[in-house]
This record gives sequence, C-alpha cells and structure tokens, in this order.
Amino acid sequence: MVSVSPVGDRGRAIARFKLWYRVHKWTSLVCTAFLLMLCLTGLPLIFFDELDELLGNRLTPAPVAEGTPPAAIESVIAAGLARHPGWVVQYVVWDRDEPNVILLNVAARRPAPRGTQRIEVVDAHTAEVLGEKKLYEGVLYFVRQLHKDMFAGLPGSLLLGGMGILFCASIVSGVLLYGPFMRKLAFGTLRFERQRRIKWLDMHNLLGIATVAWVSMVGLTGSITTLSDPIFRLWQREQTASMLAPYRDRSVPAALASIDQVIATVRQAFPGTMPSYVAFPGMPAAGPDHFMVSMRGDTPLTSRLPRAVLIDSVTAEIVDVRAPPWYLSVLLLSQPLHFGDYGGMPLKIIWAMLDIVTIVVLGSGLYLWLSRRRSPLGMQLAELEELANES
Repeated sequence: MVSVSPVGDRGRAIARFKLWYRVHKWTSLVCTAFLLMLCLTGLPLIFFDELDELLGNRLTPAPVAEGTPPAAIESVIAAGLARHPGWVVQYVVWDRDEPNVILLNVAARRPAPRGTQRIEVVDAHTAEVLGEKKLYEGVLYFVRQLHKDMFAGLPGSLLLGGMGILFCASIVSGVLLYGPFMRKLAFGTLRFERQRRIKWLDMHNLLGIATVAWVSMVGLTGSITTLSDPIFRLWQREQTASMLAPYRDRSVPAALASIDQVIATVRQAFPGTMPSYVAFPGMPAAGPDHFMVSMRGDTPLTSRLPRAVLIDSVTAEIVDVRAPPWYLSVLLLSQPLHFGDYGGMPLKIIWAMLDIVTIVVLGSGLYLWLSRRRSPLGMQLAELEELANES
C-alpha cells in the first residue's frame, strides 16, 4: 500500500495555487484596461434609446390611438421624396426600437456614392416627415464606436473579442483561486481589522464571486458578438450573390410592383414576422430586377433572426428564401443577452448595477496588483503562501 505524504499534498496544492494565481494575474492585467473601457462605455449604451431621446437625437412620432392602421408605404415614400425632387429610394427600413417610424434611405440614383445618401424619418401612421436622421455624429455615436471596435474596424473588434476571451480565462482562474481563499472563511467575510490590502482583496473576491455568472455571460457573449457581425456580413454577401446569380444580366424594369404589394406578399407567406428592410431593384443587395426583403421575428429574441426573401420586382412573387444557418442563429441570439435590451427598463437597471460592480472588481484588482509591486518577489510569494495557509 502506497502512503500519501501530507507534506507532498500540501506542496502540490500550493503549486497549483501559485499557477492559477499567475494565470489570473496575467490574463487580468492584459485585459483590464480594455475591460474598464468596455464597462465605462457600455454603461451609457445600456440606456442608449433613453439617452438618445434625452439628447434630442430621436425623432419620435406623435402617439396614435390603439388600432390605428399604418399609412401605405407608397405614401410614406412619396412624403420622403417630396423633400428631394428627382431622387429615388434605395432602402426602406423599419426602426426596430420605434415601430411607428420608417426610415427612408434616399439618393440621386441607385446605387449612389457613399456619403451622398440621406435618411428621412417618417411617421408610419401619418406619413409625416419627422426630420433627417444623422447616423455618424454625436456623443453616443462616439461611445458606441469606441465600445464596438475602438474606431479600428474589424481588427479593433477582433482585438476586443480576444480581450473578452482573456477575461473569461481570468474569471475561471479567479473561481479556482476563490476556493482555497475561502476554505476557512464564511462566505462574504470582509476582514476589516486587517491591513487595507487584505480588505480590498476580500472585497474583490466577494464582488467577483457574486457576479461571476453575469460577467461570464457578458464576457462570452461580447466575444461572440465580435465574431457574429463579420460572420453574418460574410454569410449575407455570399447568400445574396448566390440568390442573385441567375439574374445579374437583367436590367431594371420600367415599372415596378407596388411596395405595399411586396410587403403584403411576404407577410402572408411568413406569419408572425415583420419586415426589417427592403432593398429596391438596382441596389447591390437586390440585383437589377428584384426586391430584397429582410424579415425578422416580432419578439425581442426572434427579432435578431433575419430571413432574406427575394421578390420579383414586376409580379411581386417570392423567388427565393434564405435563412441563416443554425450556428449563425446562435451567434445572433447572443447579442440581446450581452446588451440586456430584451426585458425593458427593469432589466436595464439590473445590467447597469452589475456593470458598476464589475468596474469596482476590475479597479480593485488593479489596485491589488499596483500595491503588491511595492514588495520584492520573495515577499510576494511568502504573502501568497500565508494567505493560502490562513484560508
């Protein structure tokens, strides 16, 4: 029978503790600055719609009686084009956050050079033009782009996704460190009688373990989101090319089917869905003689799942339908979990409170590292063993 040495077991436990400590320290240090930026910019983005309206950037239609039918899309288009004689509509977009608003992307021709288009905001019930929407200016635009990709496009987005993965590694290693620390302490213990650094360590551990499920979910879905956007655009480009390939040599018809007829056809074919946007013939997304309609579900979660429907521009008949593959649907469904925008104001408040707690955890972790650097390495390892033995 082989005997097990308690000293040997203790030595291996201390070695594992030190290993996970180093993993936790370096993964946290690499990503902390980025995570602090994401938490600070994410806080106002939780309330993006409310702040957008408060800053006067949101063009909101007057309330209407329940059951009031929407105006015909043709009249909405006519109202928007009245401000731009001789122009054409490129896209009709239904605002996901404000269902009583329709956005018209108008330009001198189809297609038009980037930056020459205008976006008119129209009341969906009265066909009244509410004003022009500015997409690329303002404080909230700056905050959103900083949070999304740091104004570095896809490389910036992927870098932040990598920081999210490091953050998940930091969380896992932190959980594995929490057990030895708390072996002889009651949950939630804060040793106020000890030196300041120990008090901050206890606070860091308590807040970290209390929010571990939320930060894991937000960190993981944030990393997934950085992948879902480029993957979705790639799928969209490939599927659009595949759907339009047989019709590339055609020309734009002189007379188009009514846009209202197109919408009615798609709604009838796919009950429980609503249009997200319509691309007009002549646009790259629709081809020369078709409408491309993107349909989505009518619930907060299914509204993230698009379905591309190709419509004949003369007969208004459905020509082709494509839905995203299951793996892309999973990626897209992670977005509302990350932003917390599917449960109304109560969920937004919970997300904001947890975001603030995460900022405290990150800040306290940074303080612990900076304060520890004042000690020589030997003293640091001795303190580490002391804390492990205490616990």
